[in-house]
Amino acid sequence: MIDLRRLHMLRVVQQQGTVTAAAEALHLTPSAISHHLRELSRELKVPLLEPRGRGVRLTPAGRLLVDHADALLARWEEAQAELEAFRAGRAGPLRIAGFTTAISGLVAPAAGRLRRSHPGLVVQVHECDTAESMDLLVAGKADLAVVEPVEGGPPPDDARFEQRPLLEEPYLLLVPADHPLAGAEPVRLADAAAEDWIVADPATCDHAQRVQGLCAAAGFSPRIVHAATQWATIWSLVANGLGVSLVPRLTEGPAGQAVSLVPVSSENPPTRRILTCVRRGSGQNPLIDLGIQALEEVVRELPGVLGAPGQRLGADLPDSA
Repeated sequence: MIDLRRLHMLRVVQQQGTVTAAAEALHLTPSAISHHLRELSRELKVPLLEPRGRGVRLTPAGRLLVDHADALLARWEEAQAELEAFRAGRAGPLRIAGFTTAISGLVAPAAGRLRRSHPGLVVQVHECDTAESMDLLVAGKADLAVVEPVEGGPPPDDARFEQRPLLEEPYLLLVPADHPLAGAEPVRLADAAAEDWIVADPATCDHAQRVQGLCAAAGFSPRIVHAATQWATIWSLVANGLGVSLVPRLTEGPAGQAVSLVPVSSENPPTRRILTCVRRGSGQNPLIDLGIQALEEVVRELPGVLGAPGQRLGADLPDSA
């Protein structure tokens, strides 16, 4: 009999690239991880790991085993989900991870709904970027993540995850309240081609890259003059006439700022896609299902959101704008 915990350890080593990093993710010692994987290799009579620089990589046999491990662990998640359905109380915890604007605009309202509808349910929220959310799911430290499709991230058909569209969120042009475009509805992105532009610091997220791509699609290259590490800073810079920006609808700035959010018109309006992501097989867990339902309820009440939540995500998912 193969120990499923050892298969999980092997998968996390593949994810993290080193035994030390895998041990940290799993709250174990590197020696414990090495011992379990040596035993697994001995039981199966094939080498599973080989050195690669300062880290390790899976051997061909190890990769083959992980492919099967994904299916085995998914079935185990399904078994756990069915057992969970028989438990009384639904006390949790339900651990939800997500990026900053998803937490404030989606996860926090959904957690509030769950607190009111299921007072005994404990919801734990972790704010982090999409890459870390995926790592938390793989390591079993999160049950549900709200993520964006990102370059270099897991593909839609990744065997480890079930990804479903939650909403398609429009980008809005952020201008000073006394700007000629303020109050217009809607405007072309090219109408702001001659403006100074303000973006998020590229070290914090991919906002700058997205703005450049969307502006390029509109036929111009934005003249970026300021980069900020907080959305509140972007709001303040725009309010004081230092430029314009393009921001997702869920993004919020400080109250009282003299800015205007202007819809953008085009044949293909600029949007970003937001997804729910869980470990494959765990979606039937009643706690996770409650969390997804609460998120979808929040989305249905948002004005100006494109698309319906809940559609299953397949390999034909287009790239996020």
